[in-house]
Amino acid sequence: MRVFLSFLLMTCGFLAGQTQAATPPGDIRQSGFVYCVNGQVNTFSPQKASSGLIVDTLAAQIYERLLDVDPYTYRLVPELAESWEVLDNGATYRFHLRSGVQFQTTAWFTPTRAMNADDVVFTFQRIIDRTNPWHTINGGSFPYFDSLQFADTVRSVRKINSRTVEFRLVRPDASFLWHLATHYASVMSAEYADRLAAVDRQELFDREPVGTGPFLLGEYRAGQYIRLQRHPHFWRGTPLMPQVVVDLGSGGTGRLSKLLTGECDVLAWPAASQLTVMRDDPRLRMTLRPGMNIAYLAFNTNKAPLNNPEVRHALALAINNERLMQSIYYGTAETAASILPRASWAYDSTSTITEYNPAKARARLKALGIENLTLQLWVPTSSQAWNPSPLKTAELIQADMAQIGVEVIIVPVEGRFQEARLMDMDHDLTLAGWSTDSNDPDSFFRPLLSCAAIRSQTNYARWCNPQFDEVLRNALTSQQLASRIEVYDTAQKILARELPVLPLASSLRLQAHRSDIRGLVLSPFGNASFAGVTRDSAGVKEP
Repeated sequence: MRVFLSFLLMTCGFLAGQTQAATPPGDIRQSGFVYCVNGQVNTFSPQKASSGLIVDTLAAQIYERLLDVDPYTYRLVPELAESWEVLDNGATYRFHLRSGVQFQTTAWFTPTRAMNADDVVFTFQRIIDRTNPWHTINGGSFPYFDSLQFADTVRSVRKINSRTVEFRLVRPDASFLWHLATHYASVMSAEYADRLAAVDRQELFDREPVGTGPFLLGEYRAGQYIRLQRHPHFWRGTPLMPQVVVDLGSGGTGRLSKLLTGECDVLAWPAASQLTVMRDDPRLRMTLRPGMNIAYLAFNTNKAPLNNPEVRHALALAINNERLMQSIYYGTAETAASILPRASWAYDSTSTITEYNPAKARARLKALGIENLTLQLWVPTSSQAWNPSPLKTAELIQADMAQIGVEVIIVPVEGRFQEARLMDMDHDLTLAGWSTDSNDPDSFFRPLLSCAAIRSQTNYARWCNPQFDEVLRNALTSQQLASRIEVYDTAQKILARELPVLPLASSLRLQAHRSDIRGLVLSPFGNASFAGVTRDSAGVKEP
């Protein structure tokens, strides 16, 4: 499976510009900016991703959705749909599309028409219709939507006219609009799909992207960089920068060095330990915002002795969360008491942080007859939106567990668990996290902890509780916020009792950039469009 993944990335070599030099030209600052981030690209389709660079950064540049979430008010706002209606008490949703929205013209596709209802219908039928010929192209997995049982929730999606689309659901779902506002729900081109099908090259659809967003893919070098070129016919107006280079080539202190020397204009997710250096440099600016994210430790509840909630609670007592806050986040996170971040409207204020008590942990394990326990802990190697230093976090957890006689073997996993999806998931513990561009709690609960999310491989705890799933379904039947809050309180109490995952932290979103960069928007829900980013002609003043 590892060989297949490497082959998939290599096959992107025929993208536009692949004959150019493998290093971005030095004059990028005359026509754009460099965005440095540590990550990998395994697909250019947000539908096919469970997380990663495509969802966190690239989707907002290449694609658009029917709806967006305002990064300041947290409210749903129009994007490709200029208006919508909620009918049948939340069982039917009708969208009225914006006219004149143009798809991107790329080296591999030239559109002949504007975006219309056919594109929206194609996008979602690919996900929900298992008999659709496009459903199994590049695998029949749509991780986010599979975790929501989306195909079993949506009865139909149909075109009423060229600018109107209607979704009919099996039952009312108060979270439906929020799921359509995530980057996973990016609208694709049906005409592009037809063009590829005509030449029997459907597999290129998720590798050579075409969207309506402000930037199109110009060049991709696996593990090195991605060049985005502005979409001149973008409906909101021509993006201010002709191009953006997303630098994938360095991590850790290497990225900070690039920012300090000016090789990077923007540094995504800097390590919290680097804050002092960046804050004291007059050439740099820092942005911090609350984040809709959670870092957590998942117990594989399918494996003994972790299938026993008492064992999970005992192990949780050994983790020094206060030290994690000091050593990993440096004041840029809150200790988590729930799988929901405190910014969520459904957060249970009565939730309590797990006590740190190694002596009690040892006593409980002894009473349970647990001795000489060895556990494998899977951990991503690169910084994440929810954890700037996952490997260091794993080492601290390893040391905590050693104090209670539990040996933890750290297993590094590259690619934000994308590669891990292709393997057997034969882990004991997983250091994981989740960030979402939705303000609905359903975007945390079902993707992470529903029974369906085991099959979609986003439920790392492999925990399936029919009572919990029923509670989540009940939360979707009412459009009244107060009713949903009451039901989600019940869900959080079940999780506190069963503890399939141990919440660790909800971190602030951090971003650093050179002081001549203007117009960056940092959203709690992920990166926003770069269309309004520009460079101050005065430049950066060296000290």
